[in-house]
Amino acid sequence: MDFRYLGNSGLKISEITYGNWLTHGSQVENEVATQCVRAALDAGISTFDTADVYANTAAETVLGEALKGERRESLEIFTKVYWPTGPKGKNDTGLSRKHILESINGSLQRLQTDYVDLYQAHRYDTETPLEETMQAFADVVRQGKALYIGVSEWTADQIRAGVELARELNVQLISSQPQYSMLWRVIEDEVVPTSAELGVSQIVWSPIAQGVLTGKYVPGQPLPEGSRATDEKGGADMISRFMNDDVLTRVQALKPIADDAGLTMAQLAVAWVLQNDNVASALVGASRPEQVTDNVKAAGVKLDADALAAIDEALGDVVVRDPGKTAENAPKGRVV
Repeated sequence: MDFRYLGNSGLKISEITYGNWLTHGSQVENEVATQCVRAALDAGISTFDTADVYANTAAETVLGEALKGERRESLEIFTKVYWPTGPKGKNDTGLSRKHILESINGSLQRLQTDYVDLYQAHRYDTETPLEETMQAFADVVRQGKALYIGVSEWTADQIRAGVELARELNVQLISSQPQYSMLWRVIEDEVVPTSAELGVSQIVWSPIAQGVLTGKYVPGQPLPEGSRATDEKGGADMISRFMNDDVLTRVQALKPIADDAGLTMAQLAVAWVLQNDNVASALVGASRPEQVTDNVKAAGVKLDADALAAIDEALGDVVVRDPGKTAENAPKGRVV
């Protein structure tokens, strides 16, 4: 496993981060989830990402149990706050001071730790003054409950405003967690250059495009049983944007490129995002331990210019690049 600095900080994280969105506490039995975490640790992964909203707080509980007994100082544990949790009352959502300060306490209890290494704003809150949000995050850091702060799916302008306020408050906003893959490149034109300028790294989610880039979805063929595309709990909705014959046909053209590189298609997809200098880590999830073992082999892989050009040619115009998609997909108001 290789390690990279997170933003302009002294914190190193593993190139592959184990994330438990859509798996722990919902799709995957707790025993299997623990096996996946053990596989991640065995593979050299030290960085684990979750959120209070995943399985309505159950994912944090499962991760906390799975990591029990590990040396805390050897781990980097990340979580997030924004989306509705618990009974989903009027203040159980957003980035108000009340919700942030209450949510961090709940997350720490479920994760069975005194602090998280990174506490992230899971979305931008249009209904709370940014000054209030950043002051609350600064207080969480000063209380020793988080070491650093980050954001997820913020626009370049929002990241810039957040970093400026963080600096005024003498705390470090060092990360952005956006969706990024061969098929979804909306961060490249604005978020990445702005982040690089400000000393912020990307921790990217869905580098395999919810499984599409594994090549298991073949045009004209039935959906694989138990796959993300058949998950009615939310997975099918997330993957739907890629589930058309044009995209799936072009993805099949990636197989010879992966073969030439000595990689599986999943490994190629994860390795591809790690070629971006502003990406500190790729988030991968798993419903089986062997998936972790497979994906981690993308760490340390260097793709040559010919391979990168072949990927672009294979995918052609199905790649989504519009930087406006970040704002377009963001919640326009509090979700309760």
